Amino acid sequence: MTDRREIDRIVGAALDEDAPWGDLTSEALIPADATATAELVARESGVLSGIEVFAAAFRLVDDAIRVERLAGDGDGFAAGDALARVHGPARGILTAERVALNLVQRMSGVATLTARYVAASAGTGARIVDTRKTTPGLRSLERQAVRDGGGRNHRRSLSDAVMAKDNHLAVLTAGGQDLATALRAARERMPHTAHLEVEVDRLDQVDAVLAGGADTIMLDNFSVDDLRAGVELIAGRAVVEASGGVSLDTVGAIAATGVDVISVGALTHSARALDLGLDVAISTAPPTRERP
Repeated sequence: MTDRREIDRIVGAALDEDAPWGDLTSEALIPADATATAELVARESGVLSGIEVFAAAFRLVDDAIRVERLAGDGDGFAAGDALARVHGPARGILTAERVALNLVQRMSGVATLTARYVAASAGTGARIVDTRKTTPGLRSLERQAVRDGGGRNHRRSLSDAVMAKDNHLAVLTAGGQDLATALRAARERMPHTAHLEVEVDRLDQVDAVLAGGADTIMLDNFSVDDLRAGVELIAGRAVVEASGGVSLDTVGAIAATGVDVISVGALTHSARALDLGLDVAISTAPPTRERP
């Protein structure tokens, strides 16, 4: 699960964006003493992600609001299922509603799509992983959603590993140095704990990349036949990652080639927000009787 401080930072920023000077509508229309009970209800089936993020939105608006979790992250659910129950001051519930829903819908959409990719590649041994193609500011939450859907995470950021892609290689070899020598020189400059991944777009690049000391070789936009040939050529000397051209229609065949990892940008950049709703019932506390 994402660290609570990270959740509070992201959710707090979203609340500040949505109600920078308070919720004018709720303050004008809803009595201060009104309380409400609401349920988070699924309008379609899927995989839940973000229940703690959902709860944080209400907690940060008003710590008198209580959220009862009826399902947990990673749980599957059907249309009509109640996933959480919220109770407390009505103004606070209505203020937090949209941010809470936006985030849990987004995360559950990512988890649900990831679960479909994982199911489509089941039995092959290939890992389904995300990429850095995440919504700016939401990377921590979307990475959690991938995990909740049964997938794995790639590097979190540019600071976490050395990943030489086509543009890096073009600059690296611009001076006429061969690829293997250039990679070995780069490896000398890397921390000894760092992982080196190199992207190739042709089979004839593989030998040089292996000679350069790559830990992972990404076969980018390869056909299924070339992926299979690449796996045979690498022969366990590096982790083999497939990337590009991956969809729910193709992922099974790609996984069957023997690759170790399949990176799928669509998990985060193309996931549809899941249809979840907050059904609210509001009650007003009875007026206090004056003593005779």
